[in-house]
Amino acid sequence: MDMHTVVVGTSGTTAEDVIAVARGGARVELSRAAVDALAAAREIVDALAAKPEPVYGVSTGFGALASRHISPDLRAQLQRNIVRSHAAGMGPHVEREVVRALMFLRLKTLASGHTGVRPQVAQTMADVLNAGITPVVHEYGSLGCSGDLAPLSHCALTLMGEGDAEGPDGVVRPAGELLAAHGITPVELREKEGLALLNGTDGMLGMLVMALADLKNLYTAADITAALSLEALLGTEKVLAPELHAIRPHPGQGASADNMLRFLDGSGLTGHHQDDAPRVQDAYSVRCAPQVNGAGRDTLAHGRLVADRELASAVDNPVVLPDGRVESNGNFHGAPVAYVLDFLAIVAADLGSITERRTDRLLDKNRSHGLPPFLADDAGVDSGLMIAQYTQAALVSEMKRLAVPASVDSIPSSAMQEDHVSMGWSAARKLRTAVTDLARIVAVELYAATRAVELRAAQGLTPAPASLAVIEALRAAGVQGPGPDRFLAPDLAAADTFVREGKLVVAAEAVTGALA
Repeated sequence: MDMHTVVVGTSGTTAEDVIAVARGGARVELSRAAVDALAAAREIVDALAAKPEPVYGVSTGFGALASRHISPDLRAQLQRNIVRSHAAGMGPHVEREVVRALMFLRLKTLASGHTGVRPQVAQTMADVLNAGITPVVHEYGSLGCSGDLAPLSHCALTLMGEGDAEGPDGVVRPAGELLAAHGITPVELREKEGLALLNGTDGMLGMLVMALADLKNLYTAADITAALSLEALLGTEKVLAPELHAIRPHPGQGASADNMLRFLDGSGLTGHHQDDAPRVQDAYSVRCAPQVNGAGRDTLAHGRLVADRELASAVDNPVVLPDGRVESNGNFHGAPVAYVLDFLAIVAADLGSITERRTDRLLDKNRSHGLPPFLADDAGVDSGLMIAQYTQAALVSEMKRLAVPASVDSIPSSAMQEDHVSMGWSAARKLRTAVTDLARIVAVELYAATRAVELRAAQGLTPAPASLAVIEALRAAGVQGPGPDRFLAPDLAAADTFVREGKLVVAAEAVTGALA
């Protein structure tokens, strides 16, 4: 566990803190202001619970059953039962980092003082995170409205000492045993608390935050591989000139063009070789890389804007307002997050598509301007990278399917009370797959483009210093390059790790300086 501590206050959190807790195992601590806000809001809920008038979520049932007034002697049972009945997820276990993000973001909303739970409920959630206990959450169960209900319910079940959870050793055991082993007392829920633990967009938001971080790395990596392919294809860097991008001032486009231009500084391959093999212009997949990559970058910027707003939000229903009112609302609806999750899957699919087109061009002797067929050592005896491109194409095809929006669908639930839902959880789950696939697609282009650049060097041409640095770093990472007696799969897997872990960007930046 990382000994870094994230302090949760009343005003939301940051993407960096989410990632520190979800992926880095950072400890969580409630601020004094958060504890005070929790206590103040709880006093309001207790006062309402003592009144004879029904208040939704405090002294009534939920959803389509909200019209029933619940007597005081049944309210604790009501809160337990909502957690138990809503913990109805099915399917594979969700990844540990997703569950930790989900729990941390729910804790963020509890700490806002708008939910009405007691301080000890929030502290128990922090204790579970700090102990490295991860509730078992299942793939299916959220419609992205009224919050990520089933996923959050499985987390709440752990706080009650029920259900299954994964210990810090990775072994799944009964949650009660894990809590006892770490000296954590299970919570006994009171009015409003069961509902407050379930009613948030925390799962889809956590996955959005992590996807944005991963995609930022992948877009920079794709600028680098596009530059490598441009160089290997003896393309011209003139299309990257800043004055061309200044007259179409999309920020992402300018950033991608600048990344590519700086990467190619000092190359002896680009531009002037076209005099020997005349072509009017490079193909779109080469010439328009900054426009496509840049549009994706601008979509990431929009995604960060939505995520930042959501990270500053308190999502619950009903909520405790500063003037003491407890009001029902629709802030749990996942539409703002769902839309951007789908948007990111669309641009990731298009980035994968243009990346694959450059790889195919590198492998085709009729379009590669002097490279051997499939970049093979001995074409015919050796198939070179032919099937690596097949694998890349299969991944692109899957990404196109994953780009079909989930948020355009809605299946009414809760006896038509919840008659329009966001499907944001589904959008987030498919985006995670798309991000994984995109890294693999970029890794194949990296493998092919560096191979092609090495072949150009063998022809007596001088690659850019940044290209040579990337090739050297790849070799140090165990990517040995193709040969007739080698299996490609291990090298491609190593290249994928090289891309995903940001090592490609680091290797390029060692020569170019910081890239956007």
